[in-house]
Amino acid sequence: MAEIFPFTAYRYDLQRVRLADVVTQPYDKITPAMQQAYGKASAYNLITVEKGTASPSDTPDHSVYTRAAEALTQWISRGILARDAAPGIYVYFQEYTVPGTTERRTRKGFIAVGRIEDYSAGVVFRHEQTLAGPKADRLELLRHTRTHTGQLFMLYTDTERRLDALLDETARTPAPAEACDEYGVVHRLWPVFDPAMIEQVQRAMASQKLVIADGHHRYETALAYRNERRAQSGRQDRDAPYEKVMMTFFNTRGEGLLILPTHRVVGNLGGFDADGFLRKISPLFDQQEYSYGSDAARGVIYGKFRSELEARGKQSRAIGMYTQGTFYLLQPRMDADLAGALPDASPEQRRLDVVLLHRLLLENGLGITPAAVSTERNITYEREMDTAIAAVDECRAQVCFLLNAVGVEQVSRMALAGEVLPQKSTDFYPKLMSGMTLYRME
Repeated sequence: MAEIFPFTAYRYDLQRVRLADVVTQPYDKITPAMQQAYGKASAYNLITVEKGTASPSDTPDHSVYTRAAEALTQWISRGILARDAAPGIYVYFQEYTVPGTTERRTRKGFIAVGRIEDYSAGVVFRHEQTLAGPKADRLELLRHTRTHTGQLFMLYTDTERRLDALLDETARTPAPAEACDEYGVVHRLWPVFDPAMIEQVQRAMASQKLVIADGHHRYETALAYRNERRAQSGRQDRDAPYEKVMMTFFNTRGEGLLILPTHRVVGNLGGFDADGFLRKISPLFDQQEYSYGSDAARGVIYGKFRSELEARGKQSRAIGMYTQGTFYLLQPRMDADLAGALPDASPEQRRLDVVLLHRLLLENGLGITPAAVSTERNITYEREMDTAIAAVDECRAQVCFLLNAVGVEQVSRMALAGEVLPQKSTDFYPKLMSGMTLYRME
C-alpha cells in the first residue's frame, strides 16, 4: 500500500559547516528568539530558508520566499549543500532525555521519500485538522524553492520489528553525521546506498498504512503542490518528483516513541466562577479537591495531585484542573451518560480525555466555541505543567486544565478509523530536525 523510494538527498557538507550550527527545529516550533539564535549560529543556517525574516519593504519579487530560493541556489553553487552521488535512504536515530526525568531513550527511524496519496486512497491517514494560514505559507515557500527541507513524521506498525533490526545493524558503526540540538537531543544520520537493503525496506513497507504523527500542514501542502503541478502539466505523471515528499518513518512498536501531554491555559472569560463551573459539570464528572492553605503545604499537595492524575489516567479517564490555591481531579461519573452528552462522538473519541475536555468542559462548561479554540481567543497551550500553573498564579490566566498524554496506539487506532482529534492533542517528542536531508524536486 505505501510506496517509498530512495532519493538523492542534498546534505550539508560537514567539511564546510558544523551540522549543529545549520539545522533547525520544525518551522512551527521556531520562536523569534530561536530564529535570531539560528541566524547568529551560521550564515548557512537553514533558518534563511525554513523561516526567513519578513521586511516591510518586501514585494512579490523580493520576499522571504525569493530569498529562501536564492539562498538554496547559492549554497549549492558554493558547495555548502552537496547532492549525494546515488539514491539512498537515511537511518535517523534520536537520543534524548525524557522531560522531567533522567531517563535516556533512543527513537529509531529512517528517511525516504514516499508517494503522496489522497486521504481517500486509504494509505495515508491523519489524526488532526489543519489551518489554512500555515498551509498557504508553506505552499508559497515550496513554489519558490521546490525543495522539502523539513520532515514528515510518519508512523507504521511492524509487530515483528524486522525493520528495527535492519536499522540497528546499520547503526553499529559511528554516525557520519551527528548534531546535538538546543534541548540536548542527539541526532545521528547514516546514509544507506546498498540497493539490496533499500529493496528490503521497500518490500517491508509495501503492506503498510501510514499515520501522520506530526507534519499535517506540511503533508497537505505537498498534496496541494502536487495537484497544482498536475494541473499545470495537464496530466498525471506518477514518476514526477512532485508526486513524492520526504518522510521519516517510525515503528509504533519500536523503541523510543514518546508523546507528551499539552495542557490548556484558559483566560479572557467573562465572570469565571470556579464553583459555578464545577456545579455545572457535576452531573457528568466526579470531583476531588486538593487545596493547600499555605505555600509550605503546596509542594506536598501538588505532588499528591500529580501522582493521582497520572495513576488514574492509566486506569481510566482523568483531567486535572487548577485555579489559584486549589487543584481538582475530574473523572467521568460511573453513571454519566457520555453517549447522550456526545451523540456525534464515536466510542473511541469518548474514551479520550482531550475530547471530553474540549467538548464537555471547554465548550459546554465554559462556552468556548470551536471557533474560539481555533483562533486561540481563550486558550493557549503549554507543554510543562508547572508553566501552565504559573500562568494562573501570575493572573495571566483564570484556570488551566492538565492532561495525561494520549497513547501512540490510541493515535494510530483513531487515525486508521478515520477519526480526528482536537488540535494540539499530541506532542511527539523530540521533534525532527529540518536540514538533516533535503529533497529537491529537480
